[in-house]
Amino acid sequence: MQKIISYPISLVCYILFLSAIIIFHPIQWISLNVFGYQAHKKSVDYLNCILIRIVHLLGTTYKIENRELIPKGVPIIFVSNHQSMYDIAGFVWFFRRFHPKFVSKKELGKGIPSVSYNLRHGGSVLIDRKDPKQAIPLIKGMAEYIERHQRSAVIFPEGTRTKTGAPKEFAQSGLKILCRYAPSAYVVPVSINNSWKLFKYGFFPLGLGNRLTFTVHKPMAVKDFTFEEIMSKTQTAIVEGIKF
Repeated sequence: MQKIISYPISLVCYILFLSAIIIFHPIQWISLNVFGYQAHKKSVDYLNCILIRIVHLLGTTYKIENRELIPKGVPIIFVSNHQSMYDIAGFVWFFRRFHPKFVSKKELGKGIPSVSYNLRHGGSVLIDRKDPKQAIPLIKGMAEYIERHQRSAVIFPEGTRTKTGAPKEFAQSGLKILCRYAPSAYVVPVSINNSWKLFKYGFFPLGLGNRLTFTVHKPMAVKDFTFEEIMSKTQTAIVEGIKF
């Protein structure tokens, strides 16, 4: 019954979603090319706020836990599990004060209004997962960028979304490069729960009545730990924070 009820609501959500990203595409272009970085960031923030509000129509609610633990005035490396595209919208809006930039797959860098433009021009990096060597200088550049501007990088070490919420194997290389070239950064593990349930039927219809949570775990200063310790502690915190 829930699935049947969701069909018309999901249709409305997708129409609103598509309208938002089409409308904000020229807004982003004007903001960046006429007014600069800060204006562009604001346009991206408000777009993602709207995208989050749209899924309220599905009965979706959000809870952000322990956000106060995140250090201010230093580079941040957010490390998180990955359950759906709404993980990204959540990071952009709920952690907007930290200017999050993403390590994303290159396929997302074209063809999607607003989303592709922001990934190409907003400070994120687009990597080819079939060519690991290509990713190294790009992630290095991102690390140097957040170190210089005291902003944040978001990396999903699973590499792709999980369809059931169960965590996949964590890759180490991307996080290792970020830690090496952003030595004053803090690694902040984040566990995301229930965003996969928005897409439990696939992309249509959408799931109803889900509570999405972003749980921030204890930050770690890169300079205070070996990378092996950071990787182990980060993965343990994230996985233990995932609820089934």
